[in-house]
Amino acid sequence: MAIAVEVVLSKELSRATVYGIRIERTFRQAATRFLLYYQHKRSIGRYAQSLKILDPHIGDLPLRRVHQGALEPFIRHRREQGMRANTINRDLAVVRRILTLAARLWRDESGLSWLETAPLLQMLECDDARKPYPLSWDEQSRLFARLPGHLREMALFKVNTGTREQEVVGLRWEWEIPIPELKTSVFVVPGGGVKNGEDRLVVMNAEARAVINRQRGRNPEHVFTYAKGRPVDRINTKAWRRAREEAGLPQVRVHDLKHTFGRRLRAKGVSHETRQVLLGHNLRVI
Repeated sequence: MAIAVEVVLSKELSRATVYGIRIERTFRQAATRFLLYYQHKRSIGRYAQSLKILDPHIGDLPLRRVHQGALEPFIRHRREQGMRANTINRDLAVVRRILTLAARLWRDESGLSWLETAPLLQMLECDDARKPYPLSWDEQSRLFARLPGHLREMALFKVNTGTREQEVVGLRWEWEIPIPELKTSVFVVPGGGVKNGEDRLVVMNAEARAVINRQRGRNPEHVFTYAKGRPVDRINTKAWRRAREEAGLPQVRVHDLKHTFGRRLRAKGVSHETRQVLLGHNLRVI
C-alpha cells in the first residue's frame, strides 16, 4: 500500500514538474498545514475550533473548488444554528487566510503554488451584532457562583482589569513588574499578544491583586492554569456556557466582562482618556 502511494505521488510530482500541473490537495490537507504553520500562536485554539466546524462541509473538497458558492451550505447551516454574522465571519476569515497562503506562499517540490489563485470570499454584513451587556453586581454574583474555580478566578480578574480573554489566558509571570513604592505590581503584555499590536499595561485593583496572589506557585510560567498546573486557552468553555444558563444569563458573553469594567469606571467618574488606557484601547491623537 505504501509503495502504491509513493508511486502515485511520484507521478503527480512529475506532472507538476514537467507539465506545470498542480498536485490536487484537499482543503483538509491545507488546514493541517495551516495549523502546523501557526502552532506557536496563542490563537491556535480558535483556529482549530473553526476548522473543526468547517471540516464536514469542505474538508474533502479540492482546494480549487473551495469558493464562495461552496461555502454557502456552511453559512446556511451556521445561520440555522443561530450563529451571528460576526461569528461566521471568523470562520470564513480562516478559510480566506488558508487559500491566500496556498496561492501566494506555499510551494511544492516543483516550485508550484498549492493553488493558482485565491478566490474572493465575501464576509457577511454584521447587521445582527448584539449590543454589549454590562453585568449588574447581582448578575455577576449569580454567574460567578456557578463557575468552576479556575474559570471564576479568570473571570474575576477580567472584570476587575478590563482585559481581553486572550490577554487573561495567556498571562505570564515574566510580564509582571513590581512597583515597590506603591507596594503593588502591574503586568505589561507584549504587543504580539494584544489585539491592537501595542504593549498592554494591566493595572490591578485590590480584587485583581488578590486573584493574582492566589495563583502564585502553581505554574512557573503561566499565571492562570487548570488541573495539575496545566495552562488554559479559553474562558468561553462548556462550563462557562452552562454556568450562564444556570444563572439565567444566556445572553452574556465573556467579552461582556470587559464592558462591565468600562461601565463601572464611567459610573465612578473616570475620564474617557483614562478609561481608554485602562481598557487597552488606542488613543487617537488629533
